[in-house]
Amino acid sequence: MVTEAGGDPKVAGLVYVAAFAPDRGESVAALIKDPQPGAPVPPILPPQDGYLVLDKAKFAAAFAADVAAEKAAFMADSQVPWGVAALSGAITEPAWKTKPSWYLVATDDKMIPPPAQQFMSKRAGSTVVEVKGSHAVYVSKPEAVAALIDKAAKGVKLAAS
Repeated sequence: MVTEAGGDPKVAGLVYVAAFAPDRGESVAALIKDPQPGAPVPPILPPQDGYLVLDKAKFAAAFAADVAAEKAAFMADSQVPWGVAALSGAITEPAWKTKPSWYLVATDDKMIPPPAQQFMSKRAGSTVVEVKGSHAVYVSKPEAVAALIDKAAKGVKLAAS
C-alpha cells in the first residue's frame, strides 16, 4: 500500500487514485467495518483458500460501470485474488503525514464510497481532484489520472527546488 511504502526515502510524494489512505494503526478492514447507511456494498465473495475476489456477475456494475462491457468482462475474468490477511494489515507510519499527496476521488465509485474518499483525502491534506468515474477510473478516464500524476510530479519538483 502506498501509504506505508511511501515512507521510503526515495519517494517524494504520493498519488492516490480512488484508494484507501489509512492512518497509523488503521487497516482496510477498519475503514470498511462500519459503512455509511445507503453506501453500496462491494460484491466480495466469501474467502476461498484465504483469498477474495469480486463476484464476476456483479463486477462491472460495482467496479467498472463506466468501462466498455467487453473490457469490464475481461477485467472481471482476469482479476487477481487478494489475500484476506491484507485487509487487516495495519499501517505503522502513514507517509502522507510527512510527504505531499494528491488524491483522485472517483465520484461514481461503488467500491470505496466517494464520501470515504473525500474524508481520507482531506485527512491526508491531499491536493484533490474529483472525476466522474467508477472505481476503475484509471481505465475509463486515463487522461485524468495521468494529469494528476503529472501535477504531482511537477509539485514535488517545485518543492525540491
